[in-house]
Amino acid sequence: MKASLEPSLKPSAVRVIVKPGESVVLSTASAEFDIFPSGYIRAFLLRNGHHLTLDEPGTGLAPESVSVNGRAIDRFHFDLAHARVSEAGGKIGASGRRVELTGEGEAADAWIAVTLAAEVYDDFPNVLVTTAAFKNSGSAAVRLSHIEHETRRLNASLADPRVAPYHLWSFQGSSTRWGKDDVFEISDHFFQANPMGAPNAEGMGGGIPVVAFWTASVGEAIGHLETLPLTLTLPVRVEPDQLIRASLELSPETTLTPGAVFSTPRAFIAVYHGDFFEPLRFYSLILQREGWTLPESNPQDYQVSWCGWGYESEVTPAQMVGTIPKLQELHIRWATLDDRWFNNYGDWQPRPDTFPGDAIRQMVKTFHQQGISVQIWWLPLGAEDGHGHYESHRYGLSQVVKDHPEWLILDQNGKPAHMIRNLAALCPAVPEVQEYYRELTRRFIQQWDFDGHKLDNAYTVPPCYNPKHHHRSPQDSVNAVGKVYEIIFQTTRALKPQSVTQICPCGTPPNLAWLPYLDQAVTADPVGSVQVRRRIKMYKALLGPAAAVYGDHVELTAIRFGRREIDYGRDFASTLGTGGVLGTKFVWPDPGPRFANVLLTPEKEFYWKKWIDLYDSKMLSQGRFLDLYIYGYDIPEGYAIEKNKCIYYAFYALRSHEPWSGEVELRGLEARPYRITDYESGKDFGTVRGPQARVPVSFVHHLLLEADPE
Repeated sequence: MKASLEPSLKPSAVRVIVKPGESVVLSTASAEFDIFPSGYIRAFLLRNGHHLTLDEPGTGLAPESVSVNGRAIDRFHFDLAHARVSEAGGKIGASGRRVELTGEGEAADAWIAVTLAAEVYDDFPNVLVTTAAFKNSGSAAVRLSHIEHETRRLNASLADPRVAPYHLWSFQGSSTRWGKDDVFEISDHFFQANPMGAPNAEGMGGGIPVVAFWTASVGEAIGHLETLPLTLTLPVRVEPDQLIRASLELSPETTLTPGAVFSTPRAFIAVYHGDFFEPLRFYSLILQREGWTLPESNPQDYQVSWCGWGYESEVTPAQMVGTIPKLQELHIRWATLDDRWFNNYGDWQPRPDTFPGDAIRQMVKTFHQQGISVQIWWLPLGAEDGHGHYESHRYGLSQVVKDHPEWLILDQNGKPAHMIRNLAALCPAVPEVQEYYRELTRRFIQQWDFDGHKLDNAYTVPPCYNPKHHHRSPQDSVNAVGKVYEIIFQTTRALKPQSVTQICPCGTPPNLAWLPYLDQAVTADPVGSVQVRRRIKMYKALLGPAAAVYGDHVELTAIRFGRREIDYGRDFASTLGTGGVLGTKFVWPDPGPRFANVLLTPEKEFYWKKWIDLYDSKMLSQGRFLDLYIYGYDIPEGYAIEKNKCIYYAFYALRSHEPWSGEVELRGLEARPYRITDYESGKDFGTVRGPQARVPVSFVHHLLLEADPE
């Protein structure tokens, strides 16, 4: 055994030990990463004197593989004895260690050399950053069509011998289907491709390129750390032996001339104790080192909001302003003009049948006169090209497409490529398109006097093959999506510093490309209360523990599907208790039986007022989210918010309508006494002493506790 530390390297808490023929070990006070001759990296969490892992490398696994000229090279043997150790470089941290290992693989007609680089930074001791660089070492050009990097083989039984190998909870950040859970227990025969970056056939796509797995004692996650929405997959499957296989896979479809190199994106392996919050927080903090600049929330981002979507697509100015008396009674200070106020997608002019003449500006003026700010709904980058429809609206030819057909994204056949809602897509990499969205934003905010945006159906755009755009790669359009959202956000903030820009990736996780360009995230059409809570936690990890996260319409906390979706929920507690921002889409006065489920009846009004008053009195959305409970393992489901030296706890029953009884553990307290109160009902639970305390309770659905230091 020998240490490969060089005396000339800057000091670092990361230790590197080379064991020739066995492994290269990078270790910190809290984690260890063992690199084997095969290239497999086994990750350990060092906690309470134990080495905890989910990794089971096994035999026959190819952690690094490439497809060359249609043949797989999946047996690389790395030369551990000649591992090169140096200082970790880059923006992630000032100190750390980098290890480079070389290996070779052979197919019938090709030689490929690979350099595997692994870095650990002092600032992120539980994260290993990796790249693999594949070099054509032969004398002829080869076709590189597929790469698998960081292939993992995970076994839950290593952490808990009582469970099946696949029995892990997981977060998978792909944006593929409206309403799909992104946090769930893995079942036998599970498979999910997890495409990232480019859109799928339905137009969804983007995503957060992270897949995470955890038990009560240890978790592991992989993903990539590039700030661009790269097109790749993070497939997860349960193998016949019941172990979980996960990897990062690319299809470069490129030719390597002799001596040429193709490198994978910077990827990561993270080990941790907790649930999906921990790796998403690592991920966000590292991307902030790499260039993400997350905006500061302003006080308006935390205000309760009402949305006109209760009136659906035929809403009128009279219906919008007619709701103002109830908004004032309930102390709601934000309203949203939602979908279908416009003539067509792309031009974004008012509909002459519902918003004729100057009706929009007059409506905004009326709200402002009553002290209420207004957001406008729209969908960037989509435009009507005369084909197709969305629901009852048949598409015409928008003026922007008529005037500038050269702005369109074209597919490989030279035809207009389509995005979400089957709309033609304007290419965000074209400077004139970017300027067009700057001017649209000025129209909405400066001319029409709106106070912010609800940017909806926000996913991504197709790759662009338009020869007039002179792209270096078709991926340029996908990579430039964030630029248009950045222009919208920055233009809006410059015109109205107290504006609210909300971006909604309906029913899915967000796109990393535009995530830095909002100041109010949204749980994005949740299907029930559970998704509200999970997504608030997700955004608190990605955007910061005090980020403004809109819980979406409270009516979405309970949904009945049939010929027509019926939203009838009233679970304010799932948003308030987790630190979210309340919202609703009630209608008032009564517009008729079609809207009976969202009508604000006197009984509902009393209930709505109770929760809005409670929200305003506590403003937990401005507090600091504390990651103290592990989703799936701490029962009942728990959350904690710190604000003004108090800690506010929220607990939710496994089944919403069944009583839950037992002790709840209050974590995160200081070593001092606290008075415990149910801040919804006022019930006094007496005094406990930190740092941890247990309180016997019984409740249905939820329990909201305040721990006030005495």
